Amino acid sequence: MGKCEQCIVRKFNSLKHLSKEELLRMSACKTSKTIKKGEVLFEEGEHLNGVFCIKDGVCKVSKMSENGRNQIISLVQKGNLIGERSLVSDEVSNLKAVALNDMEICFIPREEIIRDLEKNNAFTMSVLKDMANSLKSADNLIVDMAQKTVKQRLAETLLHLHTKFNTDSEGNIDLHLSREDIANIIGTATESAIRLLSEFKKNKIIEFKGKEIKILDIAALEKIIHGF
Repeated sequence: MGKCEQCIVRKFNSLKHLSKEELLRMSACKTSKTIKKGEVLFEEGEHLNGVFCIKDGVCKVSKMSENGRNQIISLVQKGNLIGERSLVSDEVSNLKAVALNDMEICFIPREEIIRDLEKNNAFTMSVLKDMANSLKSADNLIVDMAQKTVKQRLAETLLHLHTKFNTDSEGNIDLHLSREDIANIIGTATESAIRLLSEFKKNKIIEFKGKEIKILDIAALEKIIHGF
């Protein structure tokens, strides 16, 4: 089990503001585990009792709507903390997190995080900033859902994936999403997502084989995003 003070991942999140002494204490009480692709990190309505630090892998964070449709709110990758919000508000989680690929995560218990939030101002401010950024993304998502077409949202999502997740040696986006996942990100039925992806492929904007997607024409995607 790795030690927090030696872990490179913490440099990418709020934990970088903790002192060596705080990190040693955290190391002593955290638990590390592997989450297999498709497994649930936490369910909507669950008491989290702590925070997850993502050491490797990606998870999708989603919310179930009244009519039983899943809306993916965000994709959270290596280096991020997840679950701080329920911790601070002391409420059950209103989101569900599922591993998109095999993940390495560390779970830090609530008492430890609360203690650090109370004592370390730089850490607290950093956690608040992260939560403010999540809120900003959620606000943007609401506006996008209301004002952009499904086609615009797909173009935006593909561009976002391309910039956020790098590409492999073949130029494919380094994250494999099912058609259903893509539909749940852009807020449409799976059939509509499939139809639009095929249209983009026909117009040589993207190419795909199974879950491998490659962007061929970034300028065309940007045009679609801006409504042309």
